[in-house]
Formats: sequence, C-alpha cells, structure tokens
Amino acid sequence: MIRKATIQDVKAIHALIGYYAKKGVMLARPLSELYENVRDFFACEEGGKLVGCAALHITWEDLAEVKSVAVSPYYKKRGIGTKLVQACVEDARSLGIKRVFVLTYEKDFFEHRGFQVVPKEALPHKIWMECVRCPHFPNCGEIPMALDLGAPAAPVTEADAPAEQAAAANNNAAGNGNHSN
Repeated sequence: MIRKATIQDVKAIHALIGYYAKKGVMLARPLSELYENVRDFFACEEGGKLVGCAALHITWEDLAEVKSVAVSPYYKKRGIGTKLVQACVEDARSLGIKRVFVLTYEKDFFEHRGFQVVPKEALPHKIWMECVRCPHFPNCGEIPMALDLGAPAAPVTEADAPAEQAAAANNNAAGNGNHSN
C-alpha cells in the first residue's frame, strides 16, 4: 500500500536509505533531515512493514525532484518502485508543478516511466548543492532526467513489470533504483 509517510516511518526510511548509501549508490540522509522533510515522502507498506520510499521535493514554483527512491531488496520486482514514482508524479501534478526531475543511475527504469535525459545545465544550480555530500563527488555519473507534466502520463500496466525486473536486475549490481540526491 502506497501512502504518505508519517513520523513513525522516519527511522525505517532512514534504515532503507542507509542500506543503499552504504553500497555507495544513494546519498545518506541524516535523521534530522528526514524528520524535517517527512511530508515530502511516500511510503510503501506491506504486512505492517515499510518496504519502500520515495520523496517529492519542491525546488521552485514549477519544478520538483523525485528523490530517495528505495525499495527493500526483498521486495523488488513487484512494481513498488513504479508505484512510488507514480505517487510522486501525481502529487506534483496536484500541486501544479510543471516539471519533475531525477538524478539517477537507473536511466532505463525512469525512461520507462516517461522521463527523458536532460543536460545538467537545464536544471538550476541550486539542486547540485547536495552533491558535495556524495561519496562520488565530483565524478558522480548520475544522469539528470526530467518529466514534463504538461504531457499526458504514461499508464502503468502489467507490461511494465518486465522493465522493472530488468532495472531491478541491474540494481543488484549497482544497488538502488534511483540514487537520487
């Protein structure tokens, strides 16, 4: 079940993000930052356990970032990442955001969800402020991608499952489905 995260989810979100941060594929986030930004997060709960998270962070009046997309390794290949990203995109639409972006190593995963690669220069310099905390800085290799919300959303179907499985297979080598800052 995808829902808005609550204060009670923060420690589990911290642990999930920390799992991928230790692998070097996601930026670690301190507990204080997660508590301050808990309203940005969506959570996926299965059997009373938090198994996935993603956040929509507004950066300007018409721009927001999908970040911290993480799914427990035991729950991958079930469409959870897709549903979390979809929740972030729908939230952005409801707020009147015109464009969402992501910084990722998982290009194929996000392309299958309508995102397109954009030049780094197309995004405001402000978004790169977190990069100095990344263990890969300054040679990160993250791919900036964006989704124009003026275009109709691509429907998520059962046919997306093989694409998510392929992305998940790649994630086992690289870690997480996002590596968003």
